Amino acid sequence: MPEKLLIVDDEPDMLKLLNMIIKERTPYETLTTNNPIEALKLVRQGGFDLVIADLKMPGLDGMELLDAVRLADEDIPVIIITAYGTVEAAIETMRRGGFDFISKPFRKEQILFTIDKALKWVGLQKENRILKEQLKKLSG
Repeated sequence: MPEKLLIVDDEPDMLKLLNMIIKERTPYETLTTNNPIEALKLVRQGGFDLVIADLKMPGLDGMELLDAVRLADEDIPVIIITAYGTVEAAIETMRRGGFDFISKPFRKEQILFTIDKALKWVGLQKENRILKEQLKKLSG
């Protein structure tokens, strides 16, 4: 089953662009919303392997959404994208547990590479957890 990505941005054109890039170049499923409150509800329902969120959104900004996603499921990587990229915002994203921080405009290859890297990281985390559990059973 292909990985499922949730894309959150208050700009409809950016949602369409990201969705198009991902659909054309990857096997991943995507769900898009321009409402960060709805995005949080969707994350809490489960089933997502990755979240891509804009930093500046009305109602709930990307950092608040990142914090809420971390509380709902700490294994879901969150990539923050923004047209307002600063070093401070990038550091804050990483400090709060974000996977990566990408400034707009970005190249297609950059976003695709970051998505693949994040999903591979999640796979390694799961594999590591399984191996640790198996090792515990063998030694215990």
